[in-house]
Amino acid sequence: SSRCIKEVSLLLNKSKSLVFQGVYSLIDHTVANMLIQLSKATLFQRRTVRELLWGYTDPMLKSTLGVFYPYNNTFDGPYSVFTGKDDITKVAYIDNWRVLTLLISILTLCCHQRSVYGEYEGSEDLKGITVYRYTLPDSTFASPTINPHNKCYCTNYEATKNCTMAGVLDIKTCTGSPVFISLPHFLHGSPDLLEVVDGLRPDDVEHKTFLDVEPTTGFTLRFAKRLQINMGYGPSKEIKILNQIKHNTLLPILWLNETAMLDDETADRLKTELFGRVAMLEVVQISLIVIGAVLCVLCLIGICVQHSNRRKIIA
Repeated sequence: SSRCIKEVSLLLNKSKSLVFQGVYSLIDHTVANMLIQLSKATLFQRRTVRELLWGYTDPMLKSTLGVFYPYNNTFDGPYSVFTGKDDITKVAYIDNWRVLTLLISILTLCCHQRSVYGEYEGSEDLKGITVYRYTLPDSTFASPTINPHNKCYCTNYEATKNCTMAGVLDIKTCTGSPVFISLPHFLHGSPDLLEVVDGLRPDDVEHKTFLDVEPTTGFTLRFAKRLQINMGYGPSKEIKILNQIKHNTLLPILWLNETAMLDDETADRLKTELFGRVAMLEVVQISLIVIGAVLCVLCLIGICVQHSNRRKIIA
């Protein structure tokens, strides 16, 4: 779709209290500091993966928070999607969601009209089937100085160094909280991102997003969608727990890896029932061409012989 992804907006709304900048950016710093001290909250909390994903009780907000809470097994439609009947270039494009053609946010129209696309990287062999691999181009998470289309995803000039930092997109205008999305381990990001947090080891094989498409049918036979959620925090004179913070930091909270690949049985069926028949059809086509050519030659020879015989009879 060509709009700010609704799913990210919904999922991240509940994660804004993981770091307290999401709270004090909305209310006065002094009031926020009083609330933090009364609740005896700390800058960082130790939580299990289950709590981060499915919810925990925040000591200050007194509510259940989690990246996927409360969206487990919930219906978020309906969607209206183009079938491509009238315009094949629009096939699978999302026209509206819940009758909305634009998301309710303060994003500019240029952000609503963006889309993510893949660039051809090369051919791969998947269970004996040749597929074309498409990956996200570096421009997807490039800084606005390189890709002007990312300008509307840069609202925190301090954290992004005046929008010159590559590798992250600021989606605060979507979520209302200091949330930044990136590839896992800040893959293709600025070196500054890797220096602030220990343990980051970006790997192109493990952390990139890609699609493996079978060129004949256009079916996606394997894909990997990888995304990292980061929270921003920085120094504040008014909030006590941030007094010792020296620099604006983008802290990775978690990264998601959604992958799928056709199984062996499906691969065998495709090779036997589809690609095998396609190969057989090619053999038949070549055979028909050869037979047609031979028949044409025989016809020419027959015509020449018949013409020669007529000359002899006349003579």
